[in-house]
Amino acid sequence: MTKHSTRKQTCQICHRDFAAVDVMPAALVRSPVVDRIQQDCPEWSAEGFICFSDLNHYRTLYVEHVLASERGELSALENQVVTSLHEQELLAENVNERFEQGLTFGARLADDLAAFGGSWTFLICFAALMTLWIGGNSLVALYRPFDPFPFILLNLILSCLAAIQAPVIMMSQNRQEAKDRVRAEHDFRVNLKAELEIRHLHAKLDLLLSHQWQRLLEIQEIQMELMQEARKGRGQR
Repeated sequence: MTKHSTRKQTCQICHRDFAAVDVMPAALVRSPVVDRIQQDCPEWSAEGFICFSDLNHYRTLYVEHVLASERGELSALENQVVTSLHEQELLAENVNERFEQGLTFGARLADDLAAFGGSWTFLICFAALMTLWIGGNSLVALYRPFDPFPFILLNLILSCLAAIQAPVIMMSQNRQEAKDRVRAEHDFRVNLKAELEIRHLHAKLDLLLSHQWQRLLEIQEIQMELMQEARKGRGQR
C-alpha cells in the first residue's frame, strides 16, 4: 500500500477523515451538483475533498430536484395555456348574428320577400292564382269577364311583379355577398391567430424538450460515474 493511498483527507461536508480512495477531489464534482452542495455548505472549496457517501447524497438530491422541476415546468405550461385561454381575446364568433343585428327594416323585408319568392310556397300559390284567373276569365258562361283574352291586365300585373322582384332579389344577393366577405375576413383572422398560436406552442415545446434532454444527459452522466465508482469498489475488494 502506497503512502498516497494511506494519507487521510477531510470531507468538507461531514468533516470526517477518510482514506484517499474514499474521497473525491472537489474540482472533479459536476457543477450542477456543486450548486446544490453550496446551498447547504457555503464554505465549499474546489481545492478540498468530499466523501463518496455525501457525494452520492447530493447527487440524489440533484436528481430529485431535476425530476421535480420537470413536473413543475409541465404544470406551469398547463397553467399558462389555461390563463391564455381566459385572458386573450377570442376571435371566434357568430358572424351571422353580428351581421343580422345591423340590418334595417327594409333590408329584412327584402330578404324575407326574396326567400318567399324562391320557395315552393310561392310557386304553388302563383300556379293556383294563374289557373283561377285564366279559368275564370275564359268561361263562356261569364257574361262580362273583367280580363278577357288575351289577359292584358294579367300581363300588366306579371310585368309589375317581375319589375319589383328583380331589384328585391338583387338587394338580397348584395347583402349575402357582404355577409360572405365578413365571414371570409373572420375566417382569415381566426386561421392567422391559430397559425401563430401553433408556432408559439411549437417554440415552447422545443424549449421544454431541449431542457429535458440536457437534464437527462446530466442524470445519465451521474449514473455513469456511480457505475464506474461501483466497479472500482468491487475491484479494490
